[in-house]
Amino acid sequence: MADSSDSVSIDMETIYLGGKEHIIQTGRGSVSVIVYGDQEKPPLITYPDLALNHMLCFQGLFFCPEAASLLLHNFCIYHISPPGHELGAAAICPDDPILSVEDLCDQILEFMSNLLYYYGMCGLLKECLLQRYFSKEVRGNPEIPESDIVQSCRKLLDERQSINVWRYLQAIDRRPDITDGLKKLKCRTLIFVGDSSPFHSEALHMTGKLDRRYSALVEVQVCGSLVTEEQPHAMLIPMEYFLMGYGLYRPSQVTGSPRSPLSPSCISPELLSPESMGLKLKPIKTRVSSPDSSTMTW
Repeated sequence: MADSSDSVSIDMETIYLGGKEHIIQTGRGSVSVIVYGDQEKPPLITYPDLALNHMLCFQGLFFCPEAASLLLHNFCIYHISPPGHELGAAAICPDDPILSVEDLCDQILEFMSNLLYYYGMCGLLKECLLQRYFSKEVRGNPEIPESDIVQSCRKLLDERQSINVWRYLQAIDRRPDITDGLKKLKCRTLIFVGDSSPFHSEALHMTGKLDRRYSALVEVQVCGSLVTEEQPHAMLIPMEYFLMGYGLYRPSQVTGSPRSPLSPSCISPELLSPESMGLKLKPIKTRVSSPDSSTMTW
């Protein structure tokens, strides 16, 4: 198959003869997955009807040149076979448990959840991670190029070993729910979240569960989840006043530091009161547009 930005040339015979079969082990048994196409492209999953396989269920579609050009130009095809429906499959052992439809769905879901493990850091996953990290203002568009920090992050993702990322992701995915214990947390907590972060609602939820006497939320506008990289100056003033509660200050001789978008006048007076330094922090929002803009408190 050869492709360009305008057209795709397809060898129809290789659609079914040239795909690579993978036997994937899942919590509900093994499944056969035949992969055809460029794995840098978004996945398109097929699943056949009763007693059929991908050749007999989707042959008409993929042998239609116009449809095949459209699909293979834009997707990597993953043909998943139900247990015992792959090519040359032997009879399933009568002693094996009969899977429910929910079990079959779990097989598909488990495979899709582990595309990173099986096929590495594909282009789609990299784009998802960049959307997780950064706001659209720095990710760029057809008219505006990506910012330097996004380009640096993209380069890092290109070099990252996918198995290492997958193991970290598995640890995150298996973490227990700690919601019930948040109210009992007595350590002082300062939470930063970008208003464009995909985890913005989770940060609000967590703040709502924490004891307000010991916690504060700083919402950074025009920012994704990587506040430390995209809007680091917005963190300075809240951090300074938070650390004052521990008797920690910046050395007076340090000069030339970039001005934070948050000036002291932009912070709620309640947050700056002596009894509130690190003890009764209030949720605040940063205002990066101008130093004298007001702060929303609630």
